[in-house]
Amino acid sequence: MKFTTYTTDGATYYGAVSDDGMIPLSPNFPQWPSLRDVIAADGLHDLARAAEGRNATHSNVTYQIPVPDPEKIICVGVNFPDRNAEYKDGQDAPPNMSLFPRFARSFTGHNQPILRPAESHKLDYEGEIAIVIGKGGRRISEEAAYDHIAALTLCNEGTIRDWVRHAKFNVTQGKNWEASGAIGPWLVPFTHAAQLDDIRLTTHVNGELRQDDRTARMLFPIRRQIAYISTFTTLVPGDIIVTGTPTGAGARFDPPKFLVPGDVVEVSAEGIGTLRSEVADET
Repeated sequence: MKFTTYTTDGATYYGAVSDDGMIPLSPNFPQWPSLRDVIAADGLHDLARAAEGRNATHSNVTYQIPVPDPEKIICVGVNFPDRNAEYKDGQDAPPNMSLFPRFARSFTGHNQPILRPAESHKLDYEGEIAIVIGKGGRRISEEAAYDHIAALTLCNEGTIRDWVRHAKFNVTQGKNWEASGAIGPWLVPFTHAAQLDDIRLTTHVNGELRQDDRTARMLFPIRRQIAYISTFTTLVPGDIIVTGTPTGAGARFDPPKFLVPGDVVEVSAEGIGTLRSEVADET
């Protein structure tokens, strides 16, 4: 079963996703105002039971980020072999992963526009798998790491390329433009390792395959990401780790293929689904 956050008729709900629309579940659980609260209470199983046998009652909906207002969104950079080779610095994979933060306001939901700002037309795409922490912790071992995942989702980690070069050591300002990326469309509860260990991740732009790789080729596997990140910060329920993008982003073409209004980006992963975004100019 899949769960998401959405709005309809001016109200926000969380619910289960069906072929016919949404089954609203938040009215059944007033003690859990959002999916973040559901995850903190280990309540996804309760949602699934509440949705059994029910029909969708909301069909005209606007998708939101599935987990609203996460405490942390931490992104892993340069995490596939071919992506590392793009930097042409003669170095093998570094001993530790590159990390940077993103703010929730820099993301929008499935089927909502991602925005190209007036200050730069170098908006790029990065298709990624994102994990949502269910059980918090500090100094989590790699062996126990999967026990701390509540759910999986997808991310188009949109980037303003020239702004990631505004400073010597960080990329934060190029990664946090308002509504420049997307997360969703929903959460798939995580129950077994095969959901992550070796699944295909692709990105299409206007139907053209641009990115294509498998999680088994990650330089820093997701177990290690959780262990490493939790060494220096406490992970809490609802935190999101965006796990890295394959080669094939628009900046790496000659000439670059940056996104323009009307472009459609689709990020897909086996067992999770497809996150769709159309590009528009910010007004």
